[in-house]
Amino acid sequence: MTVIPRTHPRYRSLRVRADLAEKMREGLVAPEGLMAHGRGEAFDYLLGERTSPEARAAIRAAAARILLARRPVFSVNGNVAALAARDVARLVARYPRLRVEVNLFHRTPQRARDVAQVLQRAGLREILGIRPTARLRGLPSDRGWVDARGILRADLVVVPLEDGDRAEALRAAGKCVISIDLNPLSRTSRTADLPIVDELTRALRLLARDLKELSGEPKERLRALASAVQGEDLRSRSLERIRKRLRTLAREEPRARPGPAG
Repeated sequence: MTVIPRTHPRYRSLRVRADLAEKMREGLVAPEGLMAHGRGEAFDYLLGERTSPEARAAIRAAAARILLARRPVFSVNGNVAALAARDVARLVARYPRLRVEVNLFHRTPQRARDVAQVLQRAGLREILGIRPTARLRGLPSDRGWVDARGILRADLVVVPLEDGDRAEALRAAGKCVISIDLNPLSRTSRTADLPIVDELTRALRLLARDLKELSGEPKERLRALASAVQGEDLRSRSLERIRKRLRTLAREEPRARPGPAG
């Protein structure tokens, strides 16, 4: 594995890339997952690599919606397991009613077991979807496979780093969909009831904190928080943030100096 000096200004970013590449060689992450991560990282640059106020509001609303849900499920693919297995385990420790289900586009029995093992090593005990038992309507790919005890019965599904077609199928099945996706233009962000436009690990750590803080709140308070933001407004504010940041960065760029005369 590549040795990355901790003094490198992009140490964390390079460390994550190296870890994902290693997980791809091990079979946990699909090659396509590396491209998806790179696309998300590009949007994180545009957003300033920090949780925006609108993302923070979305995370708090997401915590309220999870607490109000009867059967909430958290969907995990290879990238999510590689990037945030411990954060997912921490989330469930804060709210044990949140069930975790493996879902893979490039599914093989071995990859499903590999994802489950990573989650188990992080501390999760019950993991659904290793051997799926049902299908979502209108989704012919392997993403359509679900667990009859989990996503099939869920009224709310958290879908980090998700494909748009599956987000659409979940919405069509009548489920509340909460996405975590750095791209506000993605079909997933546009489809979700509540899009969280933020980096996965940042969002999950804040979500775990909010679940703990809000767990004792009355339902009236939770309903108010859950409805305090709207998906389209959240996306618009994220896009406006990108626009303003690009204009600011353009003004900060040094002007080209004229060359010598003659």
